[in-house]
Amino acid sequence: MKRSYQDQIHFEGRIWMLGALGLFISLPLFISIFTGVWPTMNKFLPGFVATAVIFWPVTTIEVFTFTPMLGSGSSYLAFVTGNLTSLKVPAALNAQDALNVEKGTDEGDVLATIAVASSSIATTLIIIIGIVLIIPLAPILESDVLKPAFDNVIPALFGAIGVVYITKRFKVAIIPILFMLIFFLFVPGSGGLVGIMVPVGVIISITVSRILYKKGLIK
Repeated sequence: MKRSYQDQIHFEGRIWMLGALGLFISLPLFISIFTGVWPTMNKFLPGFVATAVIFWPVTTIEVFTFTPMLGSGSSYLAFVTGNLTSLKVPAALNAQDALNVEKGTDEGDVLATIAVASSSIATTLIIIIGIVLIIPLAPILESDVLKPAFDNVIPALFGAIGVVYITKRFKVAIIPILFMLIFFLFVPGSGGLVGIMVPVGVIISITVSRILYKKGLIK
């Protein structure tokens, strides 16, 4: 039976996701098989729980937040290759905006998939180069002159992207921006809650949009 584009994407995506999961698990499994060294539960369980408590909720939140932006194909690829917030999502959104392609359509899905794939390939090549040159470049990269730049890469990236979307819908953006500014400035230790606060910002934005739309202030 001939499948639609979306059906084919989900069919192949599930296969590749399971394959990637198998590869992720196989590395520590084969290391233990060949070395004969196996983790004990009293060491494994505390580390697993400590990691899962942080990453499982954030990952679940990212699925519901980023999938509508990315589309089906690029979502499967992005969640396997990782680094969605700082690379994959900006790459997909910029590609769609640059070519004026509507999000949520098959065309937008295809374009986002190409953008995420290109980002993944570029990232892999840069990592390979970094591995080869890490020792000679370490003194330069760790210098006091460049450290502030590396500490602000993600804020600069999302600041540039944010300007585009904020100027498009300033009335919708102003309340979420003020809420996040107040929250991160006055709530102690809130820097580690960035991933969790993303869907909070989404909910606030949707609520504000709904209110403004009902009042006829936006179309």
